[in-house]
Amino acid sequence: MSRVREPDFNRLPIRRLCDTIAATMRLVLSLLLCALALPGQTKKIVLLSSDATLIGQLDGASPKARLVPVTAENVLHEIADADAFIGEIKPAHVRAAKKLQWVQTMSAGVERVLHLSGGNELRDSDIILTNNQIVQGPEIADHALAMLLTLSRGLHTFIEHRKQELWRGRPYGGIELDGRRAVVIGVGGIGTQIAIRAHAFGMRVTGVDPEDIPYMPFIESVVKPDQLNEVLPQADVVFVAAPHTPLSHKMMGPAQFERMKKDSYFICVSRGGLYDLDALVKALDGKRLAGAGVDVTDPEPLPKGHPLWQFDNAIITPHVAGRSDKDRARMIGTIRMNIERFVEGKPLLNVVNKQKGY
Repeated sequence: MSRVREPDFNRLPIRRLCDTIAATMRLVLSLLLCALALPGQTKKIVLLSSDATLIGQLDGASPKARLVPVTAENVLHEIADADAFIGEIKPAHVRAAKKLQWVQTMSAGVERVLHLSGGNELRDSDIILTNNQIVQGPEIADHALAMLLTLSRGLHTFIEHRKQELWRGRPYGGIELDGRRAVVIGVGGIGTQIAIRAHAFGMRVTGVDPEDIPYMPFIESVVKPDQLNEVLPQADVVFVAAPHTPLSHKMMGPAQFERMKKDSYFICVSRGGLYDLDALVKALDGKRLAGAGVDVTDPEPLPKGHPLWQFDNAIITPHVAGRSDKDRARMIGTIRMNIERFVEGKPLLNVVNKQKGY
């Protein structure tokens, strides 16, 4: 009697179909898991700094971020596969970066990375640029008002008298700020803070800015830069707080200083490239201005022997307005928040319009 052969299910078409389906499902599941893991992947963030304190403050901002401190010697190697960069990036760095998505500057001004060092690569790329605008506003505004008050109250003269142990109170030409007109060029993070302080002293404030500035109770009006010449003759003090861009370069030139009211004050705390240094010297030498305070010059440092050093009513500080006991904490805090937001795919803070330069 012949034995009945049992069916071989492994050879049946249905078994092969089931195996194919199972393999396909495993592949789909694997791909799905990889896709879900992408947003949580560690991001490489290059920090161009050897400051151990700064490195420690930024390291650990997010478990999904891997902070890699670099120097000028190894930055080109490390930036090749970096997702983000913190520091002053150069065109060669941008060209070496293969997957860079975000650049964070330490300062508020970005002209060095966009314009002055041939930054077309960054400006014309899809890389997001963020800065520390607004963060440095309070201390720079304090510095601007300190310069104005020193000049308007004649404190610079009494400081010199102290060296001679000289008590001389008359004649005294101190003026009140209440009711006087301040023109603030650049109503951004710094300019807004200056306007708040000027208003608190009773000054009437006119802003000059290319953007449409929302209503602020401490600013009477805002005009466009092409109307600067119209408001300069009204100003008792001109504060320069605008970013330095190709459009704002030397916007306070000889014609503008000639339009300033006699015995008015000029204060610049943003960038030296916004005003013509020779024109300022001429305005001081011709007694048009009652005084000037500059924290920034072009060139910097201000050369020894430059005529500006010779004026008793010119206060010159070495680009220190943005420094204070609190500014570093605000700067680090903003950068840490941006690291967290970057790795989570959230919108970043203080995004710069690279075409406008601010």
